[in-house]
Amino acid sequence: MTTPMICLLITLLLPLVLAGVGGFYRTREPGGMDNNDPRGQASKLTGPGARAYAAQQNAWEAIALFTPAVVVAHVLGADPATSATLAMTFVGLRVAHAVCYLADLATLRSLAFVASLVCVIWLFVLGG
Repeated sequence: MTTPMICLLITLLLPLVLAGVGGFYRTREPGGMDNNDPRGQASKLTGPGARAYAAQQNAWEAIALFTPAVVVAHVLGADPATSATLAMTFVGLRVAHAVCYLADLATLRSLAFVASLVCVIWLFVLGG
């Protein structure tokens, strides 16, 4: 498996890790975790719990951008070293994005988002 494909796997797992973080905050709510209506409960969270849920949702959305970028770069024979560097940078930035979300560091979070988007665009360009 190539480095970009491993990075894709990590990207796919990141929302699940964040779901665990969000689950921790939901268990701390009065009555514990509401497994009958987890999304309803998540929508009522505030503070770190709400940010964990938002980070999870954003991580799911990032998959929709990163997956085709990796596939296009791979299928069209982009330079493997550059593809690997961009993919690893993307993963690092997405982890930083999640950490910044949880820590309520909005400006740094936005910078990590924009930089990760640049990596996605660059992978597409590299493939073309």
